[in-house]
Amino acid sequence: MRKAVVGQENVVRGMLVALVARGHVMLQGVPGVAKTLMAKALAKSLDLGFKRVQFTPDLMPSDVTGNVILQPDRTDFRFRPGPVFTNVFLADEINRTPPKTQAALLEAMEERQVSVEGASHHLPKPFMVIATQNPVEYEGTYPLPEAQLDRFILQLVVNYPRAEEERKILRIHDAGIDPHDLESLGVRPVGDAADVDTAAEGSKNVTVSDEVISYIQRLAAETRSSPSTSLGVSPRGAAMMLAVCKAAVWLDGRDFVTPDDVKEWMKPTWRHRIMLRPEVEMEGGRTDAVLDGIAERVDVPG
Repeated sequence: MRKAVVGQENVVRGMLVALVARGHVMLQGVPGVAKTLMAKALAKSLDLGFKRVQFTPDLMPSDVTGNVILQPDRTDFRFRPGPVFTNVFLADEINRTPPKTQAALLEAMEERQVSVEGASHHLPKPFMVIATQNPVEYEGTYPLPEAQLDRFILQLVVNYPRAEEERKILRIHDAGIDPHDLESLGVRPVGDAADVDTAAEGSKNVTVSDEVISYIQRLAAETRSSPSTSLGVSPRGAAMMLAVCKAAVWLDGRDFVTPDDVKEWMKPTWRHRIMLRPEVEMEGGRTDAVLDGIAERVDVPG
């Protein structure tokens, strides 16, 4: 993936962790910071199917999930799968489409299937939604409800590249290379869907001590009782923290989770699961800063 994506190491690692943990990712960043390129490079590197849909105000649920059509040469109907029937599905600017279409993804993300006209259709394995949001442009957008945000295992912030990284990007453009032409950049598959499944199964065998389990629980409880929050992390959010840590540890070649792993993944796993009180937001409070404060208050297991 580094052949196509310059910098953004933490984001790339987070996407791989989410894939191993069988989760979905929300990428938050301004236009032009390679969010689409990262999704395409991930799919290409693992020989996975990839489809992208630009979410717009007039997008219908059937444009995502598919619909039932009458076959021209017969008298019966058949299901025509929508673009969600792939391995890596990029929902570009997901907050630009109305709630009804956003909700069409809920069943796919949670159940790995879609229901059309009363019939259920299973999605390919693996299946991962990568959604993008622009954090600075809110006009004409529909904020995702908490129930849908909770389905994303990670929210990763895609920042501007560092100076030396941006110079490298400019050199690529100066050489006349299309940064979206993965073949010309030398991106080749180094694995496949079976390898992803093997990794996901392997991460289940990572050991988590009772002390670390208790640490995750105490952190989650603190998000609920913090004076800065009106909504804390749900039990599902705590369970997703566990899955993220196990996947990250497995990718690092270790077989046990430490408190430092929990602290490392606390913000990307929980920043979209807590809601700040209005007065905290008015005073300039930030979710990441609140999570940092919670991590400082909760005793780390010895």
